[in-house]
Amino acid sequence: MGSLTHFTTIVLLISGFLSIQAEENKSSKPCEFKAIFNFGDSNSDTGCMSAAFYPAILPYGRTFFHEAVGRASDGRLIIDFIAKHLGLPLLSAYINSIGTSYRHGANFAAGSSTIRRQNKTFFDGGTPFTLEVQIEQFYQFKTRTGKFFLKANKSSYTRHFPRPEDFDKAIYTFDIGQNDIADVINKFGKEDSQASISNIVDYFAKQFQSLHYFGARTFWIHNTGPIGCLPVAMPMHNAKNHISEAGYLDKNGCVNYQNDMAKDFNEKLKDVVVKLRTMFPDASFTYVDMFSAKYELISNANKQGFVEPSRICCGYHEFGYHVYCGNNATINGKQIFTSSCEDPSKYISWDGVHYTEAANQWIANRILDGSFSDPPLLIEHACHI
Repeated sequence: MGSLTHFTTIVLLISGFLSIQAEENKSSKPCEFKAIFNFGDSNSDTGCMSAAFYPAILPYGRTFFHEAVGRASDGRLIIDFIAKHLGLPLLSAYINSIGTSYRHGANFAAGSSTIRRQNKTFFDGGTPFTLEVQIEQFYQFKTRTGKFFLKANKSSYTRHFPRPEDFDKAIYTFDIGQNDIADVINKFGKEDSQASISNIVDYFAKQFQSLHYFGARTFWIHNTGPIGCLPVAMPMHNAKNHISEAGYLDKNGCVNYQNDMAKDFNEKLKDVVVKLRTMFPDASFTYVDMFSAKYELISNANKQGFVEPSRICCGYHEFGYHVYCGNNATINGKQIFTSSCEDPSKYISWDGVHYTEAANQWIANRILDGSFSDPPLLIEHACHI
């Protein structure tokens, strides 16, 4: 009887080991994403605002594309490096009607976009393409492409649009929230921001639920970066000078209270992601700590071959006057022409708000391997629940 018990124990141990091995093999298999659908603001806009309003001009795009292609950088964005890493083409902006292909996904991100609706026009720094609108655009895109594939002659559609089954096998990426935090900073300052940030995150959660209803199953969610480290927020480029205030700036010259608001947003967002995992056990939700990845770069700029993180490659930002890259202005009777620096690859900040291609690539390399993710998965394994 003892021998039988011993044998049974061995069998159970072997079975358990094989089960663990099978699970590991399952989780180690790449997801083979067929498409990317991206939602966000100017940090991942690949041409929406440029197609909708005023087209981008050089020196935007000078480094990689050698022409302006609607990206708020000298070259590629993080979403471009994500696509490259997954072996997919760079994403076309959803509303860009010229020379576009949506075979492997679409980009709904738009500059100035927010999670929550703002009472601003485009000319006041607002956008009609809030996250809610972007998701409605996605739903329309999915519905209309589905109808194409019901037609007898499908050959012309298969070259340009994702197949209906590709939507389930896609990764849905998000990089939005920075403009919401900036709005809270402008309206509330240090105090009374908690309720507003909670409201923004709650609204974000509803949009995830909408996308799940529309069939999304793999979510890759960036939190918001250190907004207080954007050069335009720093006192040296701003009319407001609080350098003498104790605790106003951190060791890198970043504005502490602005970064604290971003951290509050990020903590609430992570809590939401945890809840969504429980609500939707058929989906995978990866939370990506972009704040930490970007802050690591800013903290080690010189060691990584970059100039001081407060320096701006393109634009004029002095004494509280802001003339953004590609624009000209007259300030105190002096004509200001904004040209770009000689070597953007040495800079973290492209225009005071957005990152250079070199910085975007550095950050992408850090997040794609799961080092800043919860759970800590390679992006190509993000579909595993």
